[in-house]
Amino acid sequence: MTAVPQERRLVTAIPGPKSQELQARRSAAVAAGVGSVLPVFAARAAGGIVEDVDGNRLIDFGSGIAVTSVGSSAEAVVRRASAQLSDFTHTCFMVTPYEGYVAVAEALAEVTPGDHAKKSALFNSGAEAVENAVKIARSYTKRQAVVVFDHGYHGRTNLTMALTAKNMPYKNGFGPFAPEIYRVPVAYGYRWPTGPENCGPEAAAQAVDQISKQIGAENVAALVIEPVLGEGGFIEPAKGFLPALRKFATENGIVFVADEIQSGFCRTGQWFACEDEGIVPDLITTAKGIAGGLPLAAVTGRAEIMDAAHSGGLGGTYGGNPVACAGALGAIETMKEQDLAARARRIEEVMKGRLAAMQEKFEIIGDVRGRGAMLAVELVEDREGKEPNAAATAALAKACHNAGLLVLTCGTYGNVLRFLPPLVIGEDLLEEGLDILEEAFTQL
Repeated sequence: MTAVPQERRLVTAIPGPKSQELQARRSAAVAAGVGSVLPVFAARAAGGIVEDVDGNRLIDFGSGIAVTSVGSSAEAVVRRASAQLSDFTHTCFMVTPYEGYVAVAEALAEVTPGDHAKKSALFNSGAEAVENAVKIARSYTKRQAVVVFDHGYHGRTNLTMALTAKNMPYKNGFGPFAPEIYRVPVAYGYRWPTGPENCGPEAAAQAVDQISKQIGAENVAALVIEPVLGEGGFIEPAKGFLPALRKFATENGIVFVADEIQSGFCRTGQWFACEDEGIVPDLITTAKGIAGGLPLAAVTGRAEIMDAAHSGGLGGTYGGNPVACAGALGAIETMKEQDLAARARRIEEVMKGRLAAMQEKFEIIGDVRGRGAMLAVELVEDREGKEPNAAATAALAKACHNAGLLVLTCGTYGNVLRFLPPLVIGEDLLEEGLDILEEAFTQL
């Protein structure tokens, strides 16, 4: 494991001269459509620290967007992936299979919600997983319509762009999009007209009413939802919303798909976010935190649904690459051995208390929300009108970056600061990061 000292250190301005040189090379060689939150070029990373090419060490509250939950160089991930690298890098599971793929499928059957018979198919990215979940659901139900939700994000491929709610930057200018996609309201408590206490049942009733009237439940193959909405602003659907939809799906033969790509693998203080209200999905899509930073994704679900697609109908050259599978087994081993679900709950305890105190102090913080190590603050012009304050959000992120704290923004209105620290981060770094954040709010 890379021995990266677990302390923040600033030796140059952010970004430093070497990062700026690399940025110039990047601008000449990399397509402009590929953006970066912060143009500091990483050299090493471990635990809760990212070290750049100039020797600056930044506290990591991003985890590569919830990917490096076990850290960026977790011992078990490095050990298992290195061993696999020296045996073989690839054969293509669809040509000559190997044990790692099977072992990952077995592990997924064990850790995902529900005690029914389960099977998995492995892919490269979250978008691929969602796309294949839709394929499987359509194959199983012999129906076409797919229902998604306001503020949802599901990927950047053509089908998943259609499933995604936000136009900029994900969809603008890239159409036409896949047909038979229908969007209904989500239970966004903070912005619900009659207040958060009424939000769950009211939003569920609206969603069910729209599905029944506009599509017809008998035409719906799948209902796809993030149990905590990620890119849309770390929205936890108000209590009662997910159970009502799960019930509606069951009663109407609709495949309930939980998109746990950002919220899965101990991130919210449970193995999967849908467990919070006891939801057992028919299919669950995973990626991001699954393999300690190696590209892997999965669809896991009820065996009879997963088996609906014909042989050869699912797959892809790199799907379930052996090195990535080894990484996944290392990541899952780490999560179990270090009880990272409990660590996520502890991170929530530390962070939520501090964030709530900041909310008391700074009028600009309209809402503090999230679970485990998937937390966010929504920033507004004023608490009464709740007008989204995207400018302040961008300014705060920049101030944090300059002080050596890596934070990310999100939200349909661009006004949410999100926090996704590695689950292995030291509490001293967590507190120091929160100090930097509080100072940034004070300056603003």
